[in-house]
Amino acid sequence: MIRFLHASDLHLGKPFGRFPEDVRHRLRQARQDCIARLADAARAGGATHILLAGDTFDAETPQRSTLRQAMNAMAAAPDLTWVLMPGNHDHLKASEIWAVLARERPQNVILALEPVPMPMGDAAMLLPAPCTAKAPGRDLSEWMDSADTGTAIRIGLAHGSIREFAGADNLSDTGSGVIAPDRAARAGLDYLGFGDWHGRIEVTPNTWYSGTPEPDSFKPHRPAGALLVTVAGQGARPVVQEVETGEIAWHRPMLDLLDGDDAAQRLADTLPDLARRDRTLIDIRPTGHTGLAANAALVQAITDVTPDFLWADSDLTALAVTHDLTDLSQIDDRGAVRDAAEALAKAADTDPAAAMALRRLYSYAQELK
Repeated sequence: MIRFLHASDLHLGKPFGRFPEDVRHRLRQARQDCIARLADAARAGGATHILLAGDTFDAETPQRSTLRQAMNAMAAAPDLTWVLMPGNHDHLKASEIWAVLARERPQNVILALEPVPMPMGDAAMLLPAPCTAKAPGRDLSEWMDSADTGTAIRIGLAHGSIREFAGADNLSDTGSGVIAPDRAARAGLDYLGFGDWHGRIEVTPNTWYSGTPEPDSFKPHRPAGALLVTVAGQGARPVVQEVETGEIAWHRPMLDLLDGDDAAQRLADTLPDLARRDRTLIDIRPTGHTGLAANAALVQAITDVTPDFLWADSDLTALAVTHDLTDLSQIDDRGAVRDAAEALAKAADTDPAAAMALRRLYSYAQELK
């Protein structure tokens, strides 16, 4: 029997350049800290090995401190064996990474730099397919088919796409991939762990993308984490348990509004608990239709909650605003301002800039009252 933790795509050293420096620091630190969280998850599940299926590092030439701190964090878990395999970001041609790690890695870190069987304890053999370049252009897992591992449990590790991705948790049946999607069956693997896709996906019961242990986008992936895998013996169906390890949450509320909705309350209903907001990035992009008053209330609600979050952004351009004479009277009942409101109202249905100007004019009018 073998029990291990399958993870990938830590992307240590990722710059997160779109964010302010204080937020970038928090995001980079969370990725560094996920090494300790992976160790905790492995121990809690009784795993002996942690398999990192590529892109442990974000760049081909990471800072020396990024490499050293990663090794120190893994050395701090000497009861576990860490296996690092190159991905497309930290591929074998990024030779500086692997030369440094070969010299400085602690005893409990193994580098899977060649496509050869590697013992995992007494019961299993690991068959890695390290990325030779950013775009290898061939199926690097093909060698697994003929690899002789005797009676050992066969564990494959690869990095890359098997098909075109159609959505957050689905693979399309169209498009050509680099890695054969039935590699596990072809090679007689008891488990095949993939890296590359940052969302967790079950391809077959014994073939999985682990996803990243720390989220890095607003895509609707399953919760960030790793996979605790138990294989009872050669030919046994693996037991795969999803383990959450993410620290920073990336939240994009599903907010599709209708006329008559209390837009501010609808937003409030989608927000995380207060205790988690300082560890959450939020991106608010409502859709649908709402009246001017409800729109103004929504804008104010967004302004009110923004300081709660580690980072917040909003975009209301996809939210259509309806209006009637009562709304225009709330701006002004006569004169030049009323004339401007009516002109903007006529153009708002086809001109997003006019719609935005009408929203702002309404908000300004309410502030002056």
